[in-house]
Parts: sequence; structure tokens; C-alpha cells
Amino acid sequence: MSENKVILVTGGTGLVGKAIQQVVEAEKRPDEKWIFLSSKDGDLCDYNETKQIFEKHHPTHVIHLAAMVGGLFHNMSHNLDFLRKNMHMNDNILHISFETGVVKVVSCLSTCIFPDKTDYPINETMVHNGPPHPSNFGYSYAKRLIDIQNKAYHQQHGCMFTSVIPCNVFGPHDNYNLESSHVIPGLIRKLHDIMKTGGETFTVMGTGKPLRQFIYSLDLAKLFLWVLREYQETEPIILSVDEKSEVSIKELAEEIGKAYGFQGKIEFDTTKADGQYKKTASNAKLRKFLPDFEFTPFSVAIKESVDWYKANHEIARN
Repeated sequence: MSENKVILVTGGTGLVGKAIQQVVEAEKRPDEKWIFLSSKDGDLCDYNETKQIFEKHHPTHVIHLAAMVGGLFHNMSHNLDFLRKNMHMNDNILHISFETGVVKVVSCLSTCIFPDKTDYPINETMVHNGPPHPSNFGYSYAKRLIDIQNKAYHQQHGCMFTSVIPCNVFGPHDNYNLESSHVIPGLIRKLHDIMKTGGETFTVMGTGKPLRQFIYSLDLAKLFLWVLREYQETEPIILSVDEKSEVSIKELAEEIGKAYGFQGKIEFDTTKADGQYKKTASNAKLRKFLPDFEFTPFSVAIKESVDWYKANHEIARN
């Protein structure tokens, strides 16, 4: 990337968008103009509204983060909504990017799109090897189709459309709505409310045994910028912490408790579903390109995330 670029970020006011904004503002590159979209800028599920956004800003590059997202229980009860809305949104972004001559599109997938029954660690070649976990099949199939479309646009039109597959992302500006949040912001919000009322028991849904890899949003933002500027493959690339950094939900709850200085009891409601036990991802492909990239230590990233929510809970997405 050497000439001046206009980079449009869909979902630009969300968790990852805000992290990218923080990183690019610190860099201050004169050859890049960044536009961070919010839902107020238009309905990306509507072709005409999306086309108007592109005609207004004339992007040369797109980072596509916008999606209908939610946690385990929200997915389980709204699979059709997740499928239809994400399919419409993704198709509009990619096709209008093609129509308007966008040089490169980087879309954001998720490790939850991988087959439910698979070998571990998962890698980029295994996305389509079987059905996803039934709890989130609507979201998963919509996201898998981005990979299919990227390859089809490249084959038929030579487009440089690619995608990244992050592991579980967390950090400032997350979604803390207990009905639709992911596990880390949900637990941060829950413990915040407990401590505000003087409660002494922190109840976590499930057994606490499932294992997850978590990536701090600011680390992911730096990797996104590398993909935008340097990565030249249509095949997706997993952006994940190393396999040894996997933690259990129990360890996560304890880390959040430590960050809050919580002295009470942590309990696990084993009558609630756990979801997938594990979805360990290999970042070997990423390490081939960036062997020395240093991820923020988990305890530091959790503490910074908790401190942000404590300072901003009144304006956070609750």
C-alpha cells in the first residue's frame, strides 16, 4: 500500500472497530484516510443504502466488521435472524466493493464457524469440513459464505477479497448487554452489578470447564492492519493467540474476579449449557509471517478491560 487510500470500516464503532481506530490514530499515517461507520450511517442489509455509503466515501479499501452477533443463548434462539441478516449484509458489502472498484476487502469471520466435529487444533483448511455447532449454525453458515464469495470474486473477477478468523475477542467498547454479549463482557457486567449491590456470590453459567483462546482487541487491531497492508492471499488467516494461551471459563471468571478485587464466592450453574467444549485454533500460518508478534498478557488485558468498563459503564453498550 503506497498510494493514498480511503479505508472504510463497517461496524466501526464496535469492539474491533474502536480498537483499530485507537491504533491508527496513534500511527497518524498521512497516506491513509479512515472512515469508521456506525449503524446510524445506513442499513447495510439494504443494497441501496449501502451503495449510497460507498458513493459518498469512495473507499479504496474496506474492513468489513459489521455483523449481527451475540452470545451462546442469543444464537440458540435466533439462528434464522443471524443467517438472513448476515447474508444480506455480507453480499451487499462484497458486491458493491466489486462494482465500485475497491482494491481490497478484509472481512472478519470467527472460529465458531468451524465444524463441530473436528480434529484440534483447527486451521484455515478445515472451515468447510463439516457442519458447525448446532447452537450457532445460522451465523456460522453466513460467515462461511464470505470465504466462498471471496474465492468466487477472485476467480471470476480477480478481486483481492480476503478474510481473517479471530479467536474470541475482548476489550474496551465491547457489548455488555447480558442478553446478547459474549462471555467476557457478560461476566464483567455481571460482576460489576453484583459488587455494586454488595453481593457476595458470582454465579457463572455452565460448568466452567470449556476452554477458549481469547485475543485482546488492541492486539487484533494491529494484526488487522498488517493483513490490510501486507497479506495478499484470498485464503483466510487465523488471528489467534498461541495454543498454550488457552484458558478455561473457570480461570477466566477467577481472573475477572481478581481484576475487580472480588472477595466473594464464584459458583457455577451446571444446569446451563456449556456450548462447545473447545475450539482450539492453530496460529501457525500467522506465526509463519509474524514469528515475533507479542500478545498482551491475558491478566493485563483483562485488567485493562475491567478498568475501562468501571470508568465507562454508564456510556457502555449495556
